[in-house]
Amino acid sequence: MTIDITPGEAGRRVDEADWAGLVEALDAHGCALTPRLLDPDACRAIAGLYERTELFRGTVDMARHRFGSGTYRYFTHELPPVVAELRAALYPHLLVVARDWAARLGRPAPWPDDLHQWLAMCHEAGQNRSAQILLRYETGDWNALHRDVFGDLVFPLQVVIGLDEYGADYTGGEFLLVEQRPRAQSRGTTAVLRQGHGLVFTTRDRPVRTTRGWSAGAVRHGVSTVHSGRRHALGLVFHDAS
Repeated sequence: MTIDITPGEAGRRVDEADWAGLVEALDAHGCALTPRLLDPDACRAIAGLYERTELFRGTVDMARHRFGSGTYRYFTHELPPVVAELRAALYPHLLVVARDWAARLGRPAPWPDDLHQWLAMCHEAGQNRSAQILLRYETGDWNALHRDVFGDLVFPLQVVIGLDEYGADYTGGEFLLVEQRPRAQSRGTTAVLRQGHGLVFTTRDRPVRTTRGWSAGAVRHGVSTVHSGRRHALGLVFHDAS
């Protein structure tokens, strides 16, 4: 199966997004919905890659590991071109946010301008396995709240892209984000993942303003129970796994 998409098209859509608005949403909620990055045909083609086991380094059964219910597969480093293009196009925009958040929290910002250089740093630290994933949820499946850290070197933002049409291909299965706010009750956020649209969200924590300045608000994410149909999603992580 081939993915019929013009090279550079996905990257152009990423660059043309309202990044000022996305940054504002990230600061307010810890997540932000992008405009459409992939057309329906490309979404269906990427979802169809799930059957091509040679493209993946491993499959995880979530129920077996008590992660929830459903399965996901880790791509090898030989990513489909459109997946590699999306990841490369998103990185410089997210890097601006990552460095700003690090400055607010008084943390180091080890991420270089070049994504490949950053991934080389991950590999030198023993994080040399691809963390890009293709997820599949059937009726009744769900994903427990978690963080995709994978090692000591962590990029603070990641992106998930919906590959099926909400309300037609599946119902339920909303994206969940739960933030543990400093000295306060946790706050939950839900988002519908529209086909071809991305959701940018925090990997581990994010800066939250308090009366004492900036504090780190711990964040976990997951997926609510799918009520009907089948839900696929593409997960883009900007650090590799150990």
